[in-house]
Amino acid sequence: MPPLKDFGPLNRKNWPIAAAMIQYANIAPDGSSVQDQSAEQWAITLRDITGAGFTELDPTDCWIRVADLSPVRLAEFQHVVQQAGLTVPAISTARKNLAHPTTGPEIMPYCHRLIDVAASFGARTVCVGLFGALTDAQKQALWFWTVDGEKTSEAPADRAATIARLRELGAHAAEVGVDIALEMYEDTYIGTARGAAQFIQDVDHPSVGLNPDLGNLIRLHRPVEHWKEMVDLTMPFTRYWHVKNYARIEDAKTGFIASTPVSLEMGLINYRYAIGLAISLGFRGALCCEHYGGDGLSVSATNREYLRSILPDHDV
Repeated sequence: MPPLKDFGPLNRKNWPIAAAMIQYANIAPDGSSVQDQSAEQWAITLRDITGAGFTELDPTDCWIRVADLSPVRLAEFQHVVQQAGLTVPAISTARKNLAHPTTGPEIMPYCHRLIDVAASFGARTVCVGLFGALTDAQKQALWFWTVDGEKTSEAPADRAATIARLRELGAHAAEVGVDIALEMYEDTYIGTARGAAQFIQDVDHPSVGLNPDLGNLIRLHRPVEHWKEMVDLTMPFTRYWHVKNYARIEDAKTGFIASTPVSLEMGLINYRYAIGLAISLGFRGALCCEHYGGDGLSVSATNREYLRSILPDHDV
């Protein structure tokens, strides 16, 4: 079994901090598919990323499905990434629900292809999810998380089938030297910190861990676990990490709850505490900056610099 790809000694200067591509659609303004763009058009988009100061990229599949590119086109894309001076420490899927009784089995071949493609990039992690596409009501809302979406089946057989799929993906990932990170998301088996910690232990595979995207949970307009409890419960299982933050207000008297996206240092989650704890527990994975609203890439760049300021100034 090949060893897990090692980033080597890490410190605040070289810790891999990737730009997410959630602010880029998979359909260009002229109606064409990003999947079918020329290498030159891909390069134009990546100039945004490097212009914002990023040296790492997560080519999230809401933008481009690298696992569905032909070998020739994949080589073109990899060349464009290399020419831009970018590396790919991880690749995330978006809204491809491995827990759904129908879509779960259907997307397994795609996930297997993505594992192999990730290895060809030299990536360490493939990030997958147990949540599905936005509903029509969510698409119409200003902020989609203010409307309830699809909920994961609680049937024991469906849970067992999901665990079996993840063990299968974990075995494949181990063969090529990468690992699997499950993105936390509401109303799934990993929709709370306690639930996520238990689910990872139930999966019980050394190549399968968490992406503790706690921003997905603290933004909900409903009661949630305390942010510090979330951190304490999930950090031992962290492999890869989508980082974003929200301001959150709760009125205990009326029950009113609201949230809005903010930069990392301004939000509810104390990332200085969270990252310090994760590193003390052995976390050496990549971070990925996400932000919804406004110029998400520029806010992500600001967040990257904040992260560099709180990461260790010595090799760990």
